[in-house]
Parts: sequence; structure tokens; C-alpha cells
Amino acid sequence: MLQGWIQIVLTLLIVIVTTPLFGRYMAHVFMGERTLLDPVITPIERMIYSFSGVRSRSVSVGESLTAGRSPSQDEMTGWQYAKAVLYSNLVMGILVYLILMTQGWLPLNPTRLGAPSWDLALHTTLSFLTNTDQQHYSGETTLSYASQIFALGFLMFTSAATGLSVGIAFIRGLTGRPLGNFYTDLTRSITRILLPMSIIGGLLLILAGVPETLAGPATATTLEGATQVIARGPVAHFEIIKEIGENGGGFFGINSAHPFENPNGFSNLLETWAMISIPSALIYTYGVFANNRKQAWLVFWMVFVIFAFLVGIAAVGEFQGNPLVNPLLGGQQPNLEGKEVRFGWAQTALWAVMTTATMCGAVNGMHDSLMPPGGFATLFNMFLQIIWGGQGTGTAYLFLYLILAVFLTGLMVGRTPEFLGRKIEKKEIVLASVILLVHPFAILIPWAIVFGFPDTLSGISNPGFHGVSQVVYEYASAAANNGSGFEGLGDNTLWWNLSASVSILAGRYIPIIALLLLADSMSRKQAVPMTSGTLRTDTRLFTGVTGGVILILGALTFFPVLVLGPLAEAFQIARGG
Repeated sequence: MLQGWIQIVLTLLIVIVTTPLFGRYMAHVFMGERTLLDPVITPIERMIYSFSGVRSRSVSVGESLTAGRSPSQDEMTGWQYAKAVLYSNLVMGILVYLILMTQGWLPLNPTRLGAPSWDLALHTTLSFLTNTDQQHYSGETTLSYASQIFALGFLMFTSAATGLSVGIAFIRGLTGRPLGNFYTDLTRSITRILLPMSIIGGLLLILAGVPETLAGPATATTLEGATQVIARGPVAHFEIIKEIGENGGGFFGINSAHPFENPNGFSNLLETWAMISIPSALIYTYGVFANNRKQAWLVFWMVFVIFAFLVGIAAVGEFQGNPLVNPLLGGQQPNLEGKEVRFGWAQTALWAVMTTATMCGAVNGMHDSLMPPGGFATLFNMFLQIIWGGQGTGTAYLFLYLILAVFLTGLMVGRTPEFLGRKIEKKEIVLASVILLVHPFAILIPWAIVFGFPDTLSGISNPGFHGVSQVVYEYASAAANNGSGFEGLGDNTLWWNLSASVSILAGRYIPIIALLLLADSMSRKQAVPMTSGTLRTDTRLFTGVTGGVILILGALTFFPVLVLGPLAEAFQIARGG
């Protein structure tokens, strides 16, 4: 037991240490300041900008304003930024769908796989396009190397960069800067953050034993004399961007539980850190932009405390095991169902909470086999979306709660609601409400439809309360752009592919548009000087109030679902089945 808890604590300590270092670096990148990679990356970016017609000087608009200069004409308004996101994603989506549907004629297809069904290809395209990476298929038996590399691998970079760009644009608007240029932000997200980290991380994974080859499946003879075909492929580069980019889609069907994706303790530690590296650091990046590192640390610790609590209850649940099974084992034993022995209960529990907190969606064990506390923690993360949240957008959602907390506390104490010296008015509250309400609609409406026609639509493999969790988990994963699942659900059907696609699109693009419009509105407001009547947001008291607002809103919205799912299942197990 002690060893497992030590592993969890050491992993979290690494996160705390690296957060300010990486957060400061990202701030330098997006504020147009000099970094160590400039001699290598700047010439490459100049070629990209020259080819695309984007002016690279627009990245330094924050500094242009502070220096009294006017911003570049390439700066975008909220609507322009949103349209750039939508248009670019539409083009990329069409391209990837065509690759998937024609993979049977394309090279790098050693097992000669044909095209998937049109609805599965559509769901897969939309899923990877939106950084969700929800998979209703097994990669090694469905997609060719060309599809994995040129379609899904391509989207793993661009979807992550899109989310990060939106998050940075939101931070700029919140701190009174113009939003920037989407194409410049997209380029810098890839060239200066995702690609360098992926190169280093990919090499480390190769050293750890993760394969990177274009050779076809290997054929081996077992000890019994039987012939076994072992799938392999260009896994290492796919695996690292899967984690760093909060993508989560596995090269193999069982994801990071597969020994070729995650062979040992070192690779598991590297991939665990990679999942949280950008979401945690982006909070510190906000502090640099706002010139208020104190508030950034307060927000960081608020999220960290909630996260550590959820890790704790999930880990305790897995360590204590199943009380219905323990008597058959001669006493209390950890729950190892659906887990890889090389990771054990501790690293599986930490990963499960980490992957749903960061909206990554990768798994190193089967979530369907988690005890009810683990099911509760993973669902709760996807319901809230801010612990730590998705790539870029999670940080934006987090500060939406700060805006709502400012508004609510301002009403209660009779003070004008202001955030960073800018008044919070009707427009901002309406947009924030839209963002927060889209998520439950995208989950609960299709969930209710499934249980209206359970025999024809549900695909549930477990009866009772766990079956409820299976269905709501699938839609929560889609709407939160997470992608993990309570596997066992029969989800490769026309209904699941199309209904999950609707939740994926609603959960991705409606909030992005609203976020950018809200950021644009905040950027245009005149800052007012701080007075004795100003409600300070960089105090422990206000941070605690924000935490309360987050938990209350989350509980009020999704508490009935949690009661019908993991909480009811926990009481059922405690009563002896």
C-alpha cells in the first residue's frame, strides 16, 4: 500500500515543480518574447507565414499595446477568430474523412484493411478533429498506418493546437489585449510547444521500448507451438502527442494498457506527466499575462486540492477492493480487475482521474472495472471540465467560474462586479451561461433518449446502476471532448456514432464561439481603477468562494445522474449486492 501512495505523491510533486517552468515558457511564446528555440524555429515559421500570408509580427500585440503602438492589422476580432477556427476545422475534417474512406487504396496498409463504415468514419473524423478522440473501433484491426499517421496523427497536432490557441486568445481578451491571430497562434502552438515536446518525448518512449516502425505485423511461434500474429506500427510518435495534446486516442484498441504503447513504469510516469503538463502550466501562463502570479497560484492550488481529493477517493476505492469478492480471496485485496499488473491499483487510479481531469481520455486500465468511487471521480471530472480541463479551453472554463463567482459575490455584497479592472455585465454573464449550459444539454438529452428506448439503442453490457453509468459516461466523454469510455458498451452502431457526434460537436464548437465572443467583449472594455469598493479576486477568501461555486453548480446540475449511477452502485455493493 505504501509504495502505491508514494508513487502518487511523487508524480504530483513533479507536476508542481514543472508547472511554473513550462507556464513561463508558454507565456514567452505567446507574448512574442525570445526563447531558446528561436534560432531553429523562427526560420521555419517565416516560411510558413510567407506561404500562408500571415504576418508574424501580430504575435507581439500585447507588447505593442503596452509600448503605446497600434496592433497589427492581422489581429482578429472574436467573430473573425471563431470563423478561422471553424473554416480551418471544416477543411481538415473533409480531408481526413476522405483519407479514412479511401484507406484501402492508399499505401502503408500492410494488413490490407478496407474502409470503415461511413458512420464510423464520420464519428472518428469528428472525434479526432475536436480533440475528443473517442474511439468506437480497435485501431490495429480497423485503420491502416496511413490513416493513423496522415489522418489521425495530423489531427492530434492541429486539434490540440486549436484548443491551445483558443485558450490563449481567451487569456489575452481577459487581460485587456486583442485576441491575436488564429493562424499565428496555431502555428506557434505546434512549432514551439507540441512538436518539440513530441520529438523529445517520442525519443524517450522509443528508449523505453515503444515501437516505431512501418513494418507489418510480426509473426511468432508460442511455447505451445501455435502461431501468433502481433500487431505493431509507428506507435511512439503517435503515443506522445496523444498524451501531450490531450488527445487520448490509442494506436491499439486497449490504448495505453497495451505494452507497445506503455511498456513499463518509466513510460507510464512520462505519459502521466505529459497529460497534465500543458493544462496545469497554462494557469501559470495566465498569471504572467495578467501580471498577477499570486492569483494564478491560488487558482492552481484550488484545482489541485479538488484533484488530489478525487485521486484519493478513487485510489482508496481500488485499494480496498470489492467487498463482494474479498471474502473469496481470503481478505481485503486491491481491485485488479481490468488493470495491468505492471501498474497496479495506484497508478491505474491516478491515471484514471488524471485522464478525465485533463480531458485526455487515454487509459492504462479499463474504467468499466473501476469501483464506484473511481467511477464517481472520473464522471465528476468530465461534468466540471475544469480539473484541469481540456487543452486550452479547460483554463478558459476555469476562469468562467471566476467571472461567475465575481458576479454572484458582487450581488451579495452590493459591489460592482469587476474582473481584472473590467466590469462584468449582462453580455458576459449570458455568454458564460451558454457555455456552462451546453454541456449538460449535450449529455442529458441523448442519455434520456437512450433510456427511453433501452432495448434498441442502449448497448448496455451491465445491468442496473452500472449500466446507467456506462451510458452517461459515453455522452459525458463526448461532450467534454474527453474520449475515454466505460468499455463494454456496444457503441459501434449507427445510433451511437451519430448521437455521440452531435454531443462532440456541441461540446466543442458552441463553447469555443462563446468563449471568443466573451474574450472579445472583455478586451474592448475600459479598465477602471481599483478602489476600496473593488472586490479583489486574488485572495484566499475569494478563491474559496470560487471553489464553492464550482462544486455547487456541478452538484446541482449532475447530482441526480451521480445518484443513479456510481453512488447507487456503491450502496448496492455495500449492502451485499
